[in-house]
Amino acid sequence: MRPPICFHPAYEAELPDGHRFPMRKYGLLAETLRARGLVPDGFVEPVPATAELLVRAHDADYVNAVMTCTVSRPIEREIGLPVTQSLVRRSLASVGGTLEAGRLALATGLAGSAAGGSHHARLAQGAGFCVLNDVAVAALALRAEGRIGRALVIDLDVHQGDGTADCLSREPDLFTLSIHCERNYPHPKIPGDLDIGLPDGLDDDAYHAVLRERIPSLLDAVRPDLVFYNAGVDPHRDDRLGRLCLTDEGLRDRDRFVVRETRARGVPIVGVIGGGYTHDVEALASRHALVFEALAAEGAGE
Repeated sequence: MRPPICFHPAYEAELPDGHRFPMRKYGLLAETLRARGLVPDGFVEPVPATAELLVRAHDADYVNAVMTCTVSRPIEREIGLPVTQSLVRRSLASVGGTLEAGRLALATGLAGSAAGGSHHARLAQGAGFCVLNDVAVAALALRAEGRIGRALVIDLDVHQGDGTADCLSREPDLFTLSIHCERNYPHPKIPGDLDIGLPDGLDDDAYHAVLRERIPSLLDAVRPDLVFYNAGVDPHRDDRLGRLCLTDEGLRDRDRFVVRETRARGVPIVGVIGGGYTHDVEALASRHALVFEALAAEGAGE
């Protein structure tokens, strides 16, 4: 059986013509996953999150502003997206997708959502194309449901996971690891439990040396009940908002390493796609598919 993957039609919101965010990648990713046979039984369609779920990770006033599309202009500018009903539907579906994928991973060992990884959304506001922090909400909800006691967030997006660090800053049992490009956005950064800032231009070999040094020992130290893996593809050398130099093969090896090391310890893992920004949206969707291929390969014992 293939690991279950969550997808909701609302993942792809409407944006003004010419907007720089590659929103079309979500629909193309779904098409790519179907074409590669990764969802032979179809996607799992998640239930969008409610305000009651969101306030586990976000300030109630901010949640209300999002739900009513009354986010202030300064915060909307920091988000970089117009907070419309379409975008709110997308954000709620994305949070619901990560939460449902977490439940499925706990049941089956491996699961993913073809969205998620909105790691710049902070306690009291959104930022950096992120409205709501799906991983933080899901981790807190699963703990409240009694499904987990301890979780580890492995965030390998090229940008530091400042919002997740902010939302989980008072949660010692929900540990955040961010391995990112140090000179990249955000400025300033909000410290998480373990932040590893990398120099510009790091290639596949040097990047993987960092992963081998840090991730296995951290998994052994934290001993999580669940891993949330943000598999952002913006460390790619062609990404217009990254500053690292990974190749497609480097991203593929990265994803397989994280999934393999996690499952070798019997820990369930849920993959979300994180960031990725190129003008070639088809190539971008193909890169985002790599984490789901890694989940499928592990599920098949490859």
